[in-house]
Amino acid sequence: METTPHPSTVPNGPEVSSGPAISSFRIFTREELEAIALTTPLVLVDLALAQAAQIQDLLARVSALEEQLAKNSRNSSKPPSTDGYAKPAPKSLRTSSGKTPGGQTGHPGHTLSPVETPDRILVHLPESCPCGYSGAFEEDPDLPVDTRQVLDLPPQTLIATEHRCPVRRCPKCRKRIQAPFPAEAAVPVQYGPNFKSFLAYTHSVQLLPFGRISQMCQDLFGAPVSPATIQNALIDMDKALDGFSEVLEQEILKAPLAHADETGIRVASSLSWLHVLSTAELTWYGVHEKRGGAALSDFDLLPRFRGRLIHDCWSPYFAFDIPHGLCNAHLCRELVFVDEVLEQDWARPLRLFLVEVLDASYAHRAAGTVFSPEALASLSARYDKLIDNGWKENPLAPETPKRRGRPKKTKAQNLLSRLQTHKESVLAFMYDLSVPFTNNQAERDLRMLKVKQKISGSFRTMEGARRFARIRSYISTATKNGKHLLDALTQAFLGNPFLPSRSP
Repeated sequence: METTPHPSTVPNGPEVSSGPAISSFRIFTREELEAIALTTPLVLVDLALAQAAQIQDLLARVSALEEQLAKNSRNSSKPPSTDGYAKPAPKSLRTSSGKTPGGQTGHPGHTLSPVETPDRILVHLPESCPCGYSGAFEEDPDLPVDTRQVLDLPPQTLIATEHRCPVRRCPKCRKRIQAPFPAEAAVPVQYGPNFKSFLAYTHSVQLLPFGRISQMCQDLFGAPVSPATIQNALIDMDKALDGFSEVLEQEILKAPLAHADETGIRVASSLSWLHVLSTAELTWYGVHEKRGGAALSDFDLLPRFRGRLIHDCWSPYFAFDIPHGLCNAHLCRELVFVDEVLEQDWARPLRLFLVEVLDASYAHRAAGTVFSPEALASLSARYDKLIDNGWKENPLAPETPKRRGRPKKTKAQNLLSRLQTHKESVLAFMYDLSVPFTNNQAERDLRMLKVKQKISGSFRTMEGARRFARIRSYISTATKNGKHLLDALTQAFLGNPFLPSRSP
């Protein structure tokens, strides 16, 4: 019986693998194929099957690349900054409220108003009359005085305060004695807490780099501070926030609901991760070399947290046995991708269902009511039906006995698995009206850190990154609680930082 050689034994034949490179695709000439057909014709079958497998793999890779190119900020988690000039046409996932643009009826509005007691008054007397008279004019108390106010900045300068501690002699023991200098005058010449809080404000609130802060101080105050001076002010601020950080962590642990997210940052030319855990009144930031469980364990906040955690379905968060809630804005964007790019019919009805339930939850909140048990059961059944429709369009591939591991899932199958596995977390906003529909709180809290990264590029040291994260925790928390930021920073320098507390 004649043996049929495997295609791999044919000189220069195609190499068959699970993920072939395009360069390994062998194209035979007509003469080579005729020679194989005359000598070992059955090899042609193996060659055809091998090349068919390669073509199938290449088509899958091309499809994956096309899907990747089709992603944008509207149908995936990519930020709008990655859209470039080819921004997608605006198609908001929100529905129209029916209100006209601009301020609504009853809105108080804001305008520039005159002050009751001006700092300076300038009187402008007429010099001549249109009739030609230019002498002295009569005063009449019944005539009105028209006024206009100009609000402007005073000349900027640093105020030098000299602290003097005269030496006195004790009449009893005859020793020389003097009062101690205050804490803000620890050395012969130094900047005061107001100026140091201004440096911290420009760096950590307005996110200016050291060079621009130095230029600003030169232009405003005639004081070109060095980068070392700015750095020392930030170090002092970081030390002043020890008590704040302890109180902040305790308050977050007591919160019934918190938002979590993470984003990549560059630290010392390497990728690190900025984590956020926040509420409407509190913001905690942490920087770690890792993104997942190792970082969450080292921070030691989530292992002790017992409230509901809102996040973007990042798998390490599910390691904590607490109630969860998922960001439905992310899920809706993924459903848009499946609907518009993959052109599958199940995604749009499911997205519209989530928006419908959201609108119903808003109505219940406004009325002070909740979903009835019958309504919850009906909506839950509709959700299951929509997921079943998705699986009908995306049946799982049968497991191959000879292939190790689970079959690779498509993007649509992965999304369906998450929607089915975490159904209670997806619909948490329906079962509990205090649960938000999105994780926007955490994403808003991360936004200014990304602005910092765009301005400065990276942090030089991990210590500097963690110092910045702690100061921003203080700034964000103070802002959420309506505090004046310059005053809050100054009070921190004076040893009296703002300490948050949740409303009972």
